[in-house]
Amino acid sequence: MAPTITAPTVGEIARRLGQAVHRVEYVIRSRSIQPAGRAGHIRIFSEADVARIAYELHAIEARQSGEDDQA
Repeated sequence: MAPTITAPTVGEIARRLGQAVHRVEYVIRSRSIQPAGRAGHIRIFSEADVARIAYELHAIEARQSGEDDQA
């Protein structure tokens, strides 16, 4: 049996990271992250993209919590 290769979609990335889809979409758009490919009209991303999205979401959350502490 051949190994299965997973190529996560936006929804799968959101599920893995425990984030809302719109937050993942925001990071993809604002950081100009390009999909690794397409399956029909569905965008698929590499594991490196998933790691970058996770990093960017964490950075956004860190900035937001830092702003809240100063107020």
